[in-house]
Amino acid sequence: MKKGESLLDNPKIVGYLMITPWLIGFIVIYFIPMIASLVLSFTNYTMLNTPKFVGLDNFKRMFTQDATFWPSLGVTFYYVFAVVPLRLAFALFVAMLLNSKRKFLGMYRAVFYIPSLIGGSVAVAIIWRQMFGDKGVLMSLLALVGVYQKTSLIGDTSTAIWTIIILGVWQFGSSMLIFLAGLKQIPIYLYEAAKMDGANSAQTFFKITLPMLTPIIFFNLILQIINSFKAFTESFIITNGGPMNSTLFFVLNLYKRAFAYNQMGYSCAMAWILVLIMGAFTLLLFRSQKRWVYYEKK
Repeated sequence: MKKGESLLDNPKIVGYLMITPWLIGFIVIYFIPMIASLVLSFTNYTMLNTPKFVGLDNFKRMFTQDATFWPSLGVTFYYVFAVVPLRLAFALFVAMLLNSKRKFLGMYRAVFYIPSLIGGSVAVAIIWRQMFGDKGVLMSLLALVGVYQKTSLIGDTSTAIWTIIILGVWQFGSSMLIFLAGLKQIPIYLYEAAKMDGANSAQTFFKITLPMLTPIIFFNLILQIINSFKAFTESFIITNGGPMNSTLFFVLNLYKRAFAYNQMGYSCAMAWILVLIMGAFTLLLFRSQKRWVYYEKK
């Protein structure tokens, strides 16, 4: 620092000062709890006792003795592999519909985005439970046309998971807006050249739109996979993991272990398994992007 200059004249120091509130929040809210969770995952801790170090016992128990671990993991994978492609496909479809000059286009975008704002709320989950419950709207409509179900859709092991998947697909708004922004960045001259060459709509989509959107698809795919693995509210409110654990998501199982059975150390170990799974999927996607993601060379 030169003579006569203050600390605020140094751009690096100013930059660090500007991000200080974020750094404090990150350390207090995320980093310290994360380290504490990692430490507790190797202990027997119930929040009522002093943590007792047990080494890898929590992980051994998880893989070999816990009767709900593998089923909840299977349900979560089923949900992720079903909801992510459907949500992204529907989001892209709506984004392409809105990528044109129409009246009230701004209103349409806002309306389609609303489900993403409220879709994960407790209120919507309760409404969803009422809609698909024993005396819900859907059951009433089926009865009107002469179809009488013995159990509701959320009470049947084969359909309960799909009521939650439909709710997940309905929350497509954030992906739609990202796709819409990506569509706006595709050069118009590419479509003009394709039209002059006699390309039809399907050829234009698969040869121009889809390849140019692969970076956006890659970004959306990572976000949606991570968010889907963390799904909790829908299962907790609508079915509470039932019937017969058919909707027992991994995070819901983790929550029950921590707060219903008071197995905090064990639930921390489960949380880190989930972190490793999401990290593995993210790493796999990053490793595969060279094969299918197109980045325009400058």
